Amino acid sequence: MNSLMFATPLFIGTTELLIIAGIALLIFGGKKLPELMKGLGRGVKEFKDEMKDDSQSEEVKKDLSTDASNEKASN
Repeated sequence: MNSLMFATPLFIGTTELLIIAGIALLIFGGKKLPELMKGLGRGVKEFKDEMKDDSQSEEVKKDLSTDASNEKASN
């Protein structure tokens, strides 16, 4: 029985997405749902921007530490 559980792919099809969307529409209503999705989109965008900024700042720190070690080695 456990082998059957792991053999099925973890794929959400069109039917499942429509069911989830219908349930969300029933719970939140047609007026509130677009506002929720807009807020979710803003949150995801902000998260991606912050992740990009963090990775760029880490690269700058690495470059600065490499430059500082090269300066010490040349003195």
